Amino acid sequence: MAILEAENVIKLYRQYDSTVTAVDRVNFKAEDGQFIAIIGSSGSGKSTLLHIMAGLDKPTSGSVRIRGNDLTKMDKDELSRFRGQFTGFIFQKHNLIPQLTALENILVPTIMCNKEEYKYEEHLKKLIKILGLGDRLHHLPSELSGGQQQRVAIARAMINRPQVLFADEPTGNLDRANADEVLSLLLETKKEIGQTAVMVTHDLTIAEKADRIYKMDNGRLLLFRDENGQYMRNSFEAETDKAKM
Repeated sequence: MAILEAENVIKLYRQYDSTVTAVDRVNFKAEDGQFIAIIGSSGSGKSTLLHIMAGLDKPTSGSVRIRGNDLTKMDKDELSRFRGQFTGFIFQKHNLIPQLTALENILVPTIMCNKEEYKYEEHLKKLIKILGLGDRLHHLPSELSGGQQQRVAIARAMINRPQVLFADEPTGNLDRANADEVLSLLLETKKEIGQTAVMVTHDLTIAEKADRIYKMDNGRLLLFRDENGQYMRNSFEAETDKAKM
């Protein structure tokens, strides 16, 4: 069953005297429990699309539905509540609050959604164990390594048990060893919790771990590799050329 659907999504930006099409007629679907990667070069529109699907940005036109709920029709407050209940987002640059400890940063979403902290005690213990943060919980972000900060960001994104987890280049600022470690932890945590995950990355090595891979170019999104391991490079190139005509 599709948990996440985007239909004919378009995002336009004004740039000086011209209009830039960041996302161009994108259709996308993710099933329950799938791990989907979106690859593409810088400026291809993949992060913009991810933010739109996560409800962090509004499309110019088109719709995005999570569990049948259309995010594009929600007002700001309704959308904020919905995101807190159904989605989690891992940013490339961690975005941790510097004055708060690792534990306090992890619990921020529960506070923002007015949820009782005690209800998350067992889930929190599981996240801490999987992510190896037991001895770092009372440290400030400045006292953590880059990999440890990203683990805190992953735990924060997962504390509310989101049904859909979005990740925007979550390993982009890490070296190869730390990137592989964070990806393994992310996949292990996802498996334990069982939610759908959509990750944007420029790293095909990272993307190869996904069930399905999409490629984005000039705002267009097309299937690059399906769940059976079948690559669609020629199809993508043909469609991209067609879109440019």
